[in-house]
Amino acid sequence: MQGKIYFGHPINTYNTDLEAGLLRRINKKFPQYEIENPNQPHHIKNYLKLKAETGNGMPYFLEKVLPKMSAGIFLAFKDGMLGAGIFQEAKFLSCQGKPIYEINFEGRITGMQLGNSRALSIEETRKRTQEKY
Repeated sequence: MQGKIYFGHPINTYNTDLEAGLLRRINKKFPQYEIENPNQPHHIKNYLKLKAETGNGMPYFLEKVLPKMSAGIFLAFKDGMLGAGIFQEAKFLSCQGKPIYEINFEGRITGMQLGNSRALSIEETRKRTQEKY
């Protein structure tokens, strides 16, 4: 193993067949990395704790989790837009000089191109994650 790859994806895809399939695809494409999935009880607990204390849970991932990652792979919504948190996570890793990739709903993996025009606001993200993917 060369390190960890962070899998940022919308919360409405957590605990779904889609998530399971994408995790298998990531593991097959990047066997050198251990996958760090934010959909784990300890991550959810720490995010929610910080959010309750400060009103914002994202610093947990940006300050505690992502600095330990070697790469990132991210799932956008079907129209190519990125949730606010996912965009922040991808930008953080990119600014650290770490490789970032994108995976789509069919499991196709490409290098990720970040642009502010792809980022949703927090409100837009919340609305989308309340819907079925």
